[in-house]
Amino acid sequence: MLMYPRIDPIAIQVGPLAVHWYGITYLAAFGLFLLLANRRLRHQPFARIEGPGAWSRRDVEDMLFLGVLGVIAGGRLGYCLFYKPAYYATHPMEIFFIWQGGMSFHGGMLGVIVSQWWYARSRGKPFWQVLDFVAPCVPLGLAAGRVGNFINGELWGRAADPSLPWAMVFPQSGSFVPRHPSQVYQFLLEGVLLFVLLWLYARRERREAQVSAAFLVGYGVFRFIAEFFREPDAHLGLLSLGMSMGQWLCVPMVVAGILLWLWARRRHPATATA
Repeated sequence: MLMYPRIDPIAIQVGPLAVHWYGITYLAAFGLFLLLANRRLRHQPFARIEGPGAWSRRDVEDMLFLGVLGVIAGGRLGYCLFYKPAYYATHPMEIFFIWQGGMSFHGGMLGVIVSQWWYARSRGKPFWQVLDFVAPCVPLGLAAGRVGNFINGELWGRAADPSLPWAMVFPQSGSFVPRHPSQVYQFLLEGVLLFVLLWLYARRERREAQVSAAFLVGYGVFRFIAEFFREPDAHLGLLSLGMSMGQWLCVPMVVAGILLWLWARRRHPATATA
């Protein structure tokens, strides 16, 4: 049984200026996106597109800028709507208090989709081509975010068997019960493993929208599994069928991914190798 190593959430402090580790992990996520997206420019079909629709590093930078806005706006609104709708309905101004914490991946994903729809429309690029470009570059950024969760000692796991070698006590939970380090599970599943699988899948040219569909299914399945080890939100607990809010949000995500993959297969029956 391990004890959570208390880590100062502030990485650097100079006078009143404090740089938090969580902010650094966000910067790492954006840096990883830039690195991977520039490599993605070499993949098909993006590498062979010429003329006005050609892909460039400027596209990567613009997509990242809009994506950051989508993550912040969508993540915050998603948390308010999915996890505490009654509270924020009576305290609407606190929706803007993002420094108090409270972000939702599913909301952030919807925000990114909207931002990339706007980008595709403004640049005259096919919407699904844009999302297929972005999807494999996302998981390592999610992994960086889970590192931030661990450093902050938040989103700890459910109670674990004390004999589990990596069971960990999180004093922040208000008890000394050994727990699953669910942040690490999510780092490995939704971050590293999803990245490896999706990057390998996307290296070959696929039918338009199938890479996006693979991301939806992959993340939804891995997050659903990880939620069995993650402590549910205290104000929600477990919902219908003994499932957490995170699991319920993953169900439509997986269903949408499967339907999208099948739709793409029927829409482009002879243009790709999936």
